[in-house]
This record gives sequence, C-alpha cells and structure tokens, in this order.
Amino acid sequence: MSSYFMESAEEEIRLELKTNEESVRSYALWCGLQPGMRVLDAGCGSGKTSCILHDMAQPGGSVLGIDFSERRVDYARKKFRRPGLDFEPHDLKKPLEGIGEFDFVWTCFVLEYFRRESQSIVDNLARCLKPGGRLCLLDLDSNMMNHYDLPKGLEKFFCGLIRKITEDHNFDPFCGRKLYSYMYDLGFEQIRVNLVPHHLIYGEVRELDFFNWLKKVEVSAEKESGEFQKYPGGYPAFAADFEAFFRNPRRFTYTPLIICTGTKPL
Repeated sequence: MSSYFMESAEEEIRLELKTNEESVRSYALWCGLQPGMRVLDAGCGSGKTSCILHDMAQPGGSVLGIDFSERRVDYARKKFRRPGLDFEPHDLKKPLEGIGEFDFVWTCFVLEYFRRESQSIVDNLARCLKPGGRLCLLDLDSNMMNHYDLPKGLEKFFCGLIRKITEDHNFDPFCGRKLYSYMYDLGFEQIRVNLVPHHLIYGEVRELDFFNWLKKVEVSAEKESGEFQKYPGGYPAFAADFEAFFRNPRRFTYTPLIICTGTKPL
C-alpha cells in the first residue's frame, strides 16, 4: 500500500485535524457499535478515530487499529495507546493473519485510494469478522469534484487533473457508490446504506477546511508536477487561483459520504 496518494510528511497531522469526533460517533452508532465489542479500525491513520471507537466500546470493549504505514502506527501508539487500544502495521491488500476475529470492522476513507484492490480489501476485512459481526464501509463519492462556481479555466484543469490522478495513482473518486455492491456480493445480511454530506462548505471558509484542501493541492502538485506545468503560469498561478476561489464566500463545495453496513451471515 505504499502507493497511497496523500502520503506526505504531515499526513498524520492532516488526518488527525480532519477527524470530527461528533461525526465518527454518529456514524459508528448508526452502524451498530455497542459496548463490549472487539473492534478493528482498518486504515487507522493517526489513531484518533480508533480512540473514539474505543471510548464508544466501553465498558468491556477493545480496539485494534491497523495501518500500512509504520510511521503512522508509531504516531498512534505514542499519542493514543492505552489498555484495550493498540495499533499494529498491516497491509490491507494482504490476508490479515494473526489478529483474530472481530465483532465490528470499520474502514473509512481508505478504499478510495486503492481503486484496483478495493474489492479484495473488503474481502480481507470480511474474513476478520465473526459470524454475526458488523462490517462498516465509509467512503466518498464524486470526491473533490463538486465546486460551484469555478472559473472555466480552473474547472477544466481541475477535471483533467482528477482524471490523471485516477489513471496514474490508483485513485477512485467514485468509490462510495460501490460499497453496497461489495457487501451484497459477499452475501451480507441486513445491509443498510446512508448518504450524508462530508464536505459542505459555503460562506466564510474555516481554516481547517482550507488547510485540508490546500494540502490536497500541494500533494497533487508533488505527484503530478508535469500536469501543473500545463496550467497558465504553472503551479504558483493555480495555487493562487484556487485559493482565491476557495476563500470566496460565494463558493459552494460539497462531497457525499456513503456509509454502508451489514451483518456477516451466521
């Protein structure tokens, strides 16, 4: 999983800052998380979500957070490790051996970065579930694509950039719409689907939202420097134009989050 598109020196910080505790609690409750469950947080990133899920699983529950990045696992251990909450490095594309079975498996904002392997990752996660356990898949749809009113030149370049990232970096901007079918094909029962806004940005932009989007632009420029050379004035001009758009209180930006949960057959 070393092909993770958003890899950067500040990724742990970005992931921690963008994690909204109220949202995580709401989604996990809707998915059926209960006290006493053994929980797997697959693609745990900074470990903040794992910590929230651990609190929700008390009393008597435990959480294992796993991530392909040993650096992020080390970060999570130092900041969030406690009795009943631990972190281990694992590659989700490979069978998850030696971690046992879980009552509740959660993966959020992971599959979008592994377009070719997303189905096999879900298969691997399903094998970790106890019969009767809950699988919870959360991901975005039309990711990074919904902005109004982008200037025409910026809009044309932005659409081309997303297509290039999809082709070159295994990114899937339409991952969310696939989650139900993944779970259906595995024969899961009591499947439920919800759709909520993830990014819903209008009026004066919050600095946290601006930091998150600016980091996406910076990483994209590092990974696709040749593409940015095609923009009139290159990356500096694109960054200035995008910031001017994003800081305009008239701007409207949204991204749908699709949440899918189901029960593994007994």
